[in-house]
Amino acid sequence: MTIEEKPLPFKYSFLAGAIAGVSEILTMYPLDVVKTRFQIQVGNSEYSSILDCFQKMIKNEGPGSLYRGILPPILVEAPKRAIKFGANDQYKQLYSNHFGLKDGVLFSMLTGTSAGLTEATIVSFPDLIKIRMQDKRNAGLYKNTSDVVSHIYKTEGVYGFGRGIEATLWRHGLWNCGFFGCISFVRAGLPKAESHQGILLNNFIAGTIGGTIGTLLNTPFDVVKTRVQSQISAPFKYNWAIPAIGTIAKEEGFGALYKGFVPKVLRLGPGGGILLVVFDYISGYIRKNVL
Repeated sequence: MTIEEKPLPFKYSFLAGAIAGVSEILTMYPLDVVKTRFQIQVGNSEYSSILDCFQKMIKNEGPGSLYRGILPPILVEAPKRAIKFGANDQYKQLYSNHFGLKDGVLFSMLTGTSAGLTEATIVSFPDLIKIRMQDKRNAGLYKNTSDVVSHIYKTEGVYGFGRGIEATLWRHGLWNCGFFGCISFVRAGLPKAESHQGILLNNFIAGTIGGTIGTLLNTPFDVVKTRVQSQISAPFKYNWAIPAIGTIAKEEGFGALYKGFVPKVLRLGPGGGILLVVFDYISGYIRKNVL
């Protein structure tokens, strides 16, 4: 079963997306924490490699630090993944039925971008909470998720909850553009699967390549988003995404825009494969046994 098939009813798409999203995040989340630590640090002041970061976090903060801040992204994975796939299907119908656009790689890039922008409006606030909890500089500042929300409201006002949404729109629009565009392109080039296992393998390959390309495209905006959302007191150095990219490149070099890229691509490359495999597997099961 593939995401090009007739869309599932929303409640089943929601369920399949939820299971896929939670499966991916539970498997790959520690790499997200490591990525955030790399993106926040200036230069190589504390962590010299992925392994060094893992070792220092476990030694100094305990194994639980690798899953610090996981509650907000888990709570948002169900609607987030349902929107990622569900909105992509809806935009396919919209652009095809009302604008006469034909399926293909460019079409998939367009629908993916549209789905990504929709997804970004949902995930920006939970991501803000996650970044605040993952930042080592905030260790001991927050007791739990609700304490982060309360602290943001008291110190930054209601507008603080929207901090980083513009960079989040860039991040998700570009990632979904690369992800769905590559899935369409790679699937067309892979040998036709003759078995269920072959379908799963093709999905994993297409999803992994799609996740890798999406990560390559959106990492500079992810770095900016992390910098914007980690700021807790004025004056704020980073505000809008494009100027922030210029500031980081000027002060720290172009390579700083890909800070945390290795742990991120190690998560979102295979993570994209896991996401697509689980979503298609659950969708196929529902189509076969429920509908």
